[in-house]
Amino acid sequence: MKHKSVLLNETIESLNIKEDGIYVDCTLGYAGHSSAILKRLKKGKLYAFDQDEEARKFSENLLGNINSNFEIIPTNFVNLKKELQKRGVSKVDGIMFDLGVSSPQLDDGSRGFSFHYDAYLDMRMDKTSKLTAYEVVNSYPYEKLVKIIKEYGEEKYASKIAKEIQNQRNIKKIETTLELVDVISKAVPQKYKRLTHPARRTFQAIRIEVNKELSVLPIAINDAIDLLDKGGVIAVITFHSLEDKICKDIFKKRSQESEMARNLPVVPDEYLSELKVLKKIKPSKKEVESNKRSRSATLRVAIKQRRM
Repeated sequence: MKHKSVLLNETIESLNIKEDGIYVDCTLGYAGHSSAILKRLKKGKLYAFDQDEEARKFSENLLGNINSNFEIIPTNFVNLKKELQKRGVSKVDGIMFDLGVSSPQLDDGSRGFSFHYDAYLDMRMDKTSKLTAYEVVNSYPYEKLVKIIKEYGEEKYASKIAKEIQNQRNIKKIETTLELVDVISKAVPQKYKRLTHPARRTFQAIRIEVNKELSVLPIAINDAIDLLDKGGVIAVITFHSLEDKICKDIFKKRSQESEMARNLPVVPDEYLSELKVLKKIKPSKKEVESNKRSRSATLRVAIKQRRM
């Protein structure tokens, strides 16, 4: 299975893994980051979340060849806190999110994520969920399509693309990825096509809508911070500005200093901010050259200074 985990070394170094610690990978995927974490655990435990059945099957075998100190939890990371509490886990030493779509998902033409392959408009990470890209494209009203494409895709031609989708589906339903690509191509200027693939941002927007990626993210990141033990680390890899802003804003809010601590030369523990934001990391030039999908990635890291 061909998949390169983005910012792998930087994420693992940031987590500062203890061999007896408890760690959570909220986005297991094809286990690139999880494998690296598990290799460092001797007495500790890794909990990994993923709603994609194919990814879970692949990763179960891969991780099982390393050791047995892991459990894969088959659900969306919005259920993070509830699922860990079921297992008696109330404190963890490190937690990570890699919010990108994995290469195998993109490269499997049948999943409908890619604008390079012809497939039914699906885009579901969880194949048991009801909403598909087909429903979004063919049943959402024009105004809602514009909003999604503009906000989630950050697409400047959102209104033109939505209008062209509306025109086409009035003639015949848009059923496949390449049919949608053709519709998008008709809606944008020729010069835009020379700069980028015209469907890239619209496909991203529809995928985010289908999987409710942005609506669940603030809940999950806040729950992750709640779960961190003192000294625990959260690492979040984002791939576009909306995800990154959500993460940045939550980190900022939860790292605000107490008024009582402002003028003190030594700050007592009870006045420390809950989080200390450590760093923002971008992929190296070398990584971008070897893995083009890493070019838009940003890693944000913070450490828990005190439990509330």
